[in-house]
Amino acid sequence: MTRPLWVFVLIATAAAQEPSARVQFDWSKLAAKAIEKVDVTLDGPVLEFATKFLSEGKEDEAKAKRLVQGLRGIYVRTFTFEKEGEYSEADLNAIRSQLRAPQWTKIVDTQEKHDSLGVYLKMRGNAPDGIVVLAADAKSLAFVQIIGPVDLSTLSELSGTLGIPKVGLGSKSAPKPARKQDD
Repeated sequence: MTRPLWVFVLIATAAAQEPSARVQFDWSKLAAKAIEKVDVTLDGPVLEFATKFLSEGKEDEAKAKRLVQGLRGIYVRTFTFEKEGEYSEADLNAIRSQLRAPQWTKIVDTQEKHDSLGVYLKMRGNAPDGIVVLAADAKSLAFVQIIGPVDLSTLSELSGTLGIPKVGLGSKSAPKPARKQDD
C-alpha cells in the first residue's frame, strides 16, 4: 500500500460473533475502479491455518498469534484509486446503514474535508462482540471487520499482520512548541 490507513485496529471484540454478522456490501464494484486493492478473508479453519505461519520466536508475531486465537473472522477490504470520486458517499452510507443502534455504537467519528474515519463497536452484554473500522480519504477506502474475542487494550498489536494494514494510532498531532530558553 502506498501509505498506512489510519486507525485500523483501534479496538476489538471479546465474544465470538457469528460469521453471518458480517457487513454485506458489493465490493466488486469498488475493486473494478481501484488501481490497488487488498482483499483478506480469514475465517474459520482458514484463520486457524493462517496463524500457524506466525512465529512464536518473533515477539510481534507471537503477540499477534495470541490475540488471534479464538477469532472467528478478519475481513479487510482496501482500495486505492487513481483519482478522486471513484467511490461515492452513497457507497459509504450503504455500509454505515448496517452499523446502527441498537446493535452497533459509533465510538469514533472524525470528519475532515476529504477524510473520514468511523469505528463501530458491537456489544453483547458488557463485552465487545464486534468491531468495524471504515476509513476513507479522497483516493482510498479501507474497511476492516473483526469477529471474535480480542483484548481491547492490545488489539493494535495485530496491525501489520494477517493482511491488516500497518497503522499509526492516534490523530495528527500539532507540532510541539519550541522550548523557550532562558537568557
